Amino acid sequence: MAKIRVKQEESLSIKFLHQMEVGDNRRLDLYFFLPKEMGINPQSLNEEEYYHSSITGRRSYYSSGLHLPLVQSRFVSQKKRTVEEFRLYLNLFAYQFSVAIETDSKELAQVEDLVQFYTSLEELSAQVIHLLKRFRRNEPSDEKWKSYFENADNYLSWLCEQRLLKLLAHAPRSSDYTEITESVVALCRAEADYRKEHKYNSSKTLEDANRIANKMHLLRRLIQQGVVLKEELKPLGIGLKKMTTGIATAMVMLVVSTLIIKAQGVFSGLTIALVLTLAVIYGFREIFKDDIRNALWRLIQRGRPRWSRLLTDTTSKLSIGKQLVWLDFMKKKELPPQVNQILKKRHSQNKVDAEILHYGIHSRVSAKGFLAGYSQIQEQVNFSFVPFARNLERGKAKIYKEHEGKISNESVERRYQVNLILVLKEGKDEPQYARYKITMNRSTIIEITESDLPSGMKNMDEAPFEDELLTPSATDAVEVKS
Repeated sequence: MAKIRVKQEESLSIKFLHQMEVGDNRRLDLYFFLPKEMGINPQSLNEEEYYHSSITGRRSYYSSGLHLPLVQSRFVSQKKRTVEEFRLYLNLFAYQFSVAIETDSKELAQVEDLVQFYTSLEELSAQVIHLLKRFRRNEPSDEKWKSYFENADNYLSWLCEQRLLKLLAHAPRSSDYTEITESVVALCRAEADYRKEHKYNSSKTLEDANRIANKMHLLRRLIQQGVVLKEELKPLGIGLKKMTTGIATAMVMLVVSTLIIKAQGVFSGLTIALVLTLAVIYGFREIFKDDIRNALWRLIQRGRPRWSRLLTDTTSKLSIGKQLVWLDFMKKKELPPQVNQILKKRHSQNKVDAEILHYGIHSRVSAKGFLAGYSQIQEQVNFSFVPFARNLERGKAKIYKEHEGKISNESVERRYQVNLILVLKEGKDEPQYARYKITMNRSTIIEITESDLPSGMKNMDEAPFEDELLTPSATDAVEVKS
């Protein structure tokens, strides 16, 4: 498994996940090679707008095993755990459980093979039952702890029900798998009855879809308390941008003033010709002022980080880490030599001209301030390809076939291949590389495949990667953190 995992998130989005430990100093660069026929370039895509609208991420505490921090015999004494500690560990489990069920259900929704879908659905429902049983088996008796447990229990029950029902609503229809469908429906009904039995939600809340959705949204925010890190994003180079604007204005005014002086020398006195000449000069000033400023800013900004992000523990208010973020279009000559070497390994038919969109993130994780008992944070960043897809053409071509004298045709879709190269540098170690091919059309990402690297290059597949999935090994790891 790789240190960084790239996978499809929705129909038109991808994500990468990785974990960072205490004291890590990590630089990660992603180079998207977008074929020019896609029509994506600095003129059609504003990097800043794309960053704020289509790149989302979350950073949270992470544990390789799902620890269930509930009161049972493994605690020597309840006095050794404060309410705050209990709530934090409970939140960590509930949060990782919710992310896991969301991840698994999204991946399962993309499965088109009938047998694989229903087999995986049966496994997922069995894992959900197992985790919920072990979770509830250790319900605390102390009232000051019980309210936190009930909030998490209410939300996890509702989320599992909703995710399974959504899978069934969009599942491929087949009478051969009625038994599996009925068992999943029975599980959803049992969870709904369970919440009613424990009076987690009032009758008015249950009758109003808006109220129940808003309540669950609130519970989700409560279980994220202390687990998801607070992020403070700041744009960089604001003063430099103002100075660039001033320099560009000064340059334009220098040229304008020179032309005005020359015009006054040519025309004696205030004449209509002088007034028209001055009007033309000022008109050209307005036309070129913004172009000169933007060109100058791009030149100065090139290679510089655009944003800084401060990660803070929401409970202790201590700084957990700092990040610098890059997002810009690059020229091929600016690429690192190793990236160019990877590109040369492509098949000849794939060597098309491309625009290069670069996303970089440099993370420095603090050696102090972590929640007690945890030494890792997980970062997940999603990239939406919807702005890319808007520029793509719909498939209009047809393929004709002849069979026994009859001619038929079949419409074909227009597909595009985006190359993605990842470069990971940890501290003073040698960089590690990975290359992916993303095949997409106007409506969806068809597949993501990892490609081989040139010999001699260090691959990322040298350290195990812990993913947030509801695997059997993860369920076996659900134990009390003592």
